[in-house]
This record gives sequence, structure tokens and C-alpha cells, in this order.
Amino acid sequence: MNAHAAVKASNLSVGYGKQPILCNVDFTLRPGQLAVLIGANGSGKSTLLRTLAAVQPALAGHIFIDGREMASYSRRRLARHLSVVFTDRSGGGALTVRECVEIGRHPYTGIFGRLDKADRKIVDDSMAAAGIADKADRYIGTLSDGERQKAMIARALAQQTQFIILDEPTSFLDVAGRLDIMRLLRRLADEGHAILLSTHDTAPAIAVADTLAVINGDELHMGPKDKIIASGALDRAFPEAGIRFDPIRGDFTSLQ
Repeated sequence: MNAHAAVKASNLSVGYGKQPILCNVDFTLRPGQLAVLIGANGSGKSTLLRTLAAVQPALAGHIFIDGREMASYSRRRLARHLSVVFTDRSGGGALTVRECVEIGRHPYTGIFGRLDKADRKIVDDSMAAAGIADKADRYIGTLSDGERQKAMIARALAQQTQFIILDEPTSFLDVAGRLDIMRLLRRLADEGHAILLSTHDTAPAIAVADTLAVINGDELHMGPKDKIIASGALDRAFPEAGIRFDPIRGDFTSLQ
């Protein structure tokens, strides 16, 4: 992996059609960081992640990966730099975990998608890293939600990218499953991945994060966790909800 890698947004505006939701976004995400994106429903979290993942175009500004404009990458080349996990219960149920994770090797296997010995080892290692190797021959449709999410993370790991984007990775999970996924993502960041995830499950996510990205209106405030908490950005993230962030509890609490 590239020790000097980074994802950078410069003067980025995202939205749909000609209507921006977030404007003038600037940030840098480096390997080893786990950044948590927090904002109210409709604030633009998924729109920002979809734009960073090249699923939809930016309205203005630039995204750079390893110093190169993201728009200049082919889809296949981009998939060697950036992997994405969108939470979705539909699809993939007829695949085994191994077959699902093997899809992550497609940016490397050529037009026929044939895996060689090295590819199969990467698949095995990715399943082991995500803690799902013991379910390799199970069908995705038979897994629990937590196991399914681990399979999707293993597929992202099989792409061997330094950058991983996840949209609501703990949706549908129980408390134990949420904590398990957050611990896994923290470990992956410590091993050199750059992780950016959105979540409404704020307490466990903030606990493992070193970087917070908070949406206030049409602006994104991103920086070290302690600095963002001290800035009051979290208190302004849900202006209609009558809540504030309690740094002692590490979670939001009612003002009343």
C-alpha cells in the first residue's frame, strides 16, 4: 500500500441536479484514520459518500486520490484505490460468502475473472481479517445481519484498497453486532486503512473514531475528534431535536 496515500476534497459541492446540499467541502483523509460522518436525516451524508465513491458526480470542486483527480481514473483503476460498502439487505443471497468476497478481486482478474492461487489467498485472508472465514461456504441469504456486513467488509478488503467508505454499516444490527463492527473497523484503520463511515449509531462510532466529520447546515466540519467536540459542531448537528452532545457520556442527550 502507498504510505503517502490520501483522499482529498477541495472546494467540493455535492447534491442533485443543480441543487447543492453541501458546499465548499475541504478535507483530507489519510491511512490510519477512522473518520465518522454525523448529520441529521437529509443533511447530505449519503450524497457526500456517493460522490466520494464516484457513484454520482460532484456539482463543483475536486476529489483527489493519491494526488490524482478522481475523475481521471477508470472504473477499474479506481476500484484498486477505493472500496465501498453500502448497507443493503437485497441481492447476493444466492452467493456463498466466498463467492461474494471473490467479487472484490475483479479489478485485478481481467475480463474472464479467473482467480489464481494468489487471488484465492487474498480472499481467504480477507475473510479471516473480517472474522467471517468460518462462514465461507454459507449462502449470504442465510447469514445474520452482522455476518452479512462482515462478508461485505471482507469483499472490500479483497479489493486491497487503502480507502474504504461505508454508509451506515451498523444498520439492522443489535448492540453486540454494532460494537463488533466498530471494533473491526478500528482495527482495520490501525492496520493502515483509511475508513470513512456514516452512522446514526453515534456513541460506539465516536468511541472508536479519531476523526469526526459533522454536517451543520450546508457545511462540513472535519477534524480531530477532541477538537470537533470542543468546537460545538456536534451540538449544532441536530438543530431541531433539542439535544446536545455530552462529552462525558460520549453521546447525545436531551436538553430537557
